[in-house]
Amino acid sequence: MENSTFDAASRKILAELQKDSAISTNELAERVGMSATPCWRRQKELEEKNVITRYAAIVDRNKLGLRQVCLLHISLARHDTGVVESFENAMRVRTEVMECYEVTGTSDYLVKLVVEDMNTYHDFLHNVLLKLPGVSQVNTSVALREVKYETALPV
Repeated sequence: MENSTFDAASRKILAELQKDSAISTNELAERVGMSATPCWRRQKELEEKNVITRYAAIVDRNKLGLRQVCLLHISLARHDTGVVESFENAMRVRTEVMECYEVTGTSDYLVKLVVEDMNTYHDFLHNVLLKLPGVSQVNTSVALREVKYETALPV
């Protein structure tokens, strides 16, 4: 199911589920203007085709004490297969790493990190990141405040 093949009903279902994934089938059907059974079938089709990959609760990070967001621009000294795999695997398993992208430009990776405070960031930087083979440079931008945060994709 490619983006161009989504009809209006599928887009409405996706938009509503991104707002509230715990919504009942009957309520979802009502909101998108369908009867319950076809709506349920369409939702299941979106799940089977991995358009919907999972359901999750959106948690307020501040209420968990995760007040610091850091954006790390990371450069690797070399791009050997082992170095890249090691770095990427390390990023995948760290719970404080929210997002990791291989990017173009002056650095190789952009990493979004969410931590309690700058001391926690310092520990991550010195005890994890700089100990990884091949990491040559880290430039960090510290978020002063959150202007916009969305989890819903435009459908």
